[in-house]
Amino acid sequence: MIEIEERALDTLLADDPGGPVVMLNLLRFRPDGGRESYRRYAEALNRGVNARYGLTVEYLGHGGPALVAEDGQAWDMVALVRYPDRTAFAAMVRDPEYRAIAHLRTEALVESVLQPTTPAGL
Repeated sequence: MIEIEERALDTLLADDPGGPVVMLNLLRFRPDGGRESYRRYAEALNRGVNARYGLTVEYLGHGGPALVAEDGQAWDMVALVRYPDRTAFAAMVRDPEYRAIAHLRTEALVESVLQPTTPAGL
């Protein structure tokens, strides 16, 4: 699955422990222009959506061969994106400006994981 469903957003908000959330993004690009489409998506986010919802990219990196994983579990890119809270993330995804550019993300990806994380406090 590539696109975020409303039901998933409702679950994200219902399970909200409060405070910031860091979204783990694991991305596998389409071989026919996926990286370029994702670059356009990121540039469009930077033109206004990022600042409006307070998101910051904490880490962005190209994936390499997986050292410990099942076959097919290597990812092309990994991103950690911090949001002030889960409400900000959900509001961004529901924003008409975001929805107008979300197709670039969908067109870019063959597969993805988008997982909310909270500090472990170890």
